[in-house]
Amino acid sequence: MAVDSGLSSPLGPPACEKDAKALQFIEEMTRNCDAVQEKVLAEILRQNAHTEYLRRFKMDGATDRGTFKSKIPVVTYEDIVTDIQRVADGDRSPIFSSHPISEFLTSSGTSAGERKLMPTISEELDRKQLLYSLLMPVMNLYVPGLNEGKGLYFLFIKAETKTPGGLLARPVLTSYYKSDHFKTRPYDPYNVYTSPDEAILCADSFQSMYTQMLCGLIMREEVLRVGAVFASGLLRAIRFLQLRWRQLAGDIASGNLSPVITDPSIRECMTRILKPNMELAQFITKECEGENWESIITRIWPNTKYLDVIVTGAMAQYIPTLDYYSGGLPKACTMYASSECYFGLNLKPMSKPSEVSYTIMPNMGYFEFLPHDPAAPPLSRDSPPRLADLADLEVGKEYELVVSTYSGLCRYRVGDILQVTGFHNSAPQFKFVRRKNVLLSIDSDKTDESELQKAIENASVLLKEFNASVAEYTSYADTKTIPGHYVIYWELMVKDPANWPSQEVLNRCCLEMEESLNSVYRQGRVADNSIGPLEIRVVKGGTFEELMDYAISRGASINQYKAPRCVSYPPIMELLDSRVISAHFSLAAPHWAPERRR
Repeated sequence: MAVDSGLSSPLGPPACEKDAKALQFIEEMTRNCDAVQEKVLAEILRQNAHTEYLRRFKMDGATDRGTFKSKIPVVTYEDIVTDIQRVADGDRSPIFSSHPISEFLTSSGTSAGERKLMPTISEELDRKQLLYSLLMPVMNLYVPGLNEGKGLYFLFIKAETKTPGGLLARPVLTSYYKSDHFKTRPYDPYNVYTSPDEAILCADSFQSMYTQMLCGLIMREEVLRVGAVFASGLLRAIRFLQLRWRQLAGDIASGNLSPVITDPSIRECMTRILKPNMELAQFITKECEGENWESIITRIWPNTKYLDVIVTGAMAQYIPTLDYYSGGLPKACTMYASSECYFGLNLKPMSKPSEVSYTIMPNMGYFEFLPHDPAAPPLSRDSPPRLADLADLEVGKEYELVVSTYSGLCRYRVGDILQVTGFHNSAPQFKFVRRKNVLLSIDSDKTDESELQKAIENASVLLKEFNASVAEYTSYADTKTIPGHYVIYWELMVKDPANWPSQEVLNRCCLEMEESLNSVYRQGRVADNSIGPLEIRVVKGGTFEELMDYAISRGASINQYKAPRCVSYPPIMELLDSRVISAHFSLAAPHWAPERRR
């Protein structure tokens, strides 16, 4: 229920006094966007004035925008990887930050096949916590009564490792869930999870998922929202229920936790949660034993008001499947963040996925924007780009996000392409268009064209004994299966049709491709089970010529036509699938270990 508060917000009537203060903070930050940005940059430059990086470019303690923009170059990861490696190897001098680097956050983007390492400092957790604290006050404007129930969220930690210098390297959410900010968070009736922390913090993804699903089933009538970080993660949870419902129902019927759960902290906490409930076990059996899984989310969790998942960018491909399992429940995309920096939030979280816009909070870092023009020549140190500030952007234009952080990243190209859709006060709002240069993505993996090309070159070596080669190829991310998987279409050139590559060799080609892909992909295959085995579909000779004919019939220039390296347009998919002569899968998992390749 809204409070009658002197702190009422233009965003809407707040649900409680605490919400009123959060909404007022959003208004203050977005009304004075440019002044906040100027202050943030000055703070960053003052705090890191004596770092090697700023001294290298002769900042001499300056904290103004003009000096910063004229002296500090715009960089990519490859430009700073040598400095990052020094920190990773144990150099504790202030290279990026005057505050000690507390750990590395591993990006889902990769460099030389390994996750990128983003340096961070402990105070960044305070900034992240601040952004998290704004999400529910905004959601409460649109969905009343969330303090009367719980959220069923499937949250997981991932593998972490240590750099040669002893610093932890782990994904940003693993860092947050393992921090005191999460583990000792104060009770908030608007933010209660069904999953116990012991399950979220269990490193074994099977035991974690089993326990979180079990708790969600036990508390089914209390659940008001269902979520995961990415849409793909929520669909994996539904698939888990499809495969394990008998075991879960058995635990509920008997009141005894399955012996497959061996984690002592989980077993201990579940003694307080799991009690015999034959009626619930029979209900789960009735709902899950049939073939019909349409609207299963609202059938099992009938009070669910919305799904809390990211369905923008590459995750949009999962929307039809989510609609099927949820009966078309609203899908809330609440925030926009990355390993480099947490950026902002969605002030209209119940908007349709196609209309989602994020408002960047100007207190989170210093943000600049590179006008995005695919036809422009690549940037170089000799032709530095002109970057626009947060308050100076134009509606309808696309920009690449460039960030400077308190942790010491300066004018770093994040690689996200954003389109300005409007403003909230003086702060621009953005639609996430896409990740730059990404061809294929199932979960948090990001595979670009050069990586796919290299994987195909490595796999095609196995064809040489048959005097065969890959004449042409394309790909797509198949999300109809759970988990989704990469599908690669190959048209082969075989000199002697009587010596066609064997089924066994083509299966090995699948595995060889997977071995060539980056560590985020391989972790998804091996440790997280978030990506299924790669599939190669061999098509008839002449298929790619037909593809070209089709494109030209639709207006493509014959002189400029290039076979697309990734496809999603249904008529093209139908054409390719109608020409498939054989399909092959990896029969083993690729190699992956938490340790980084040196």
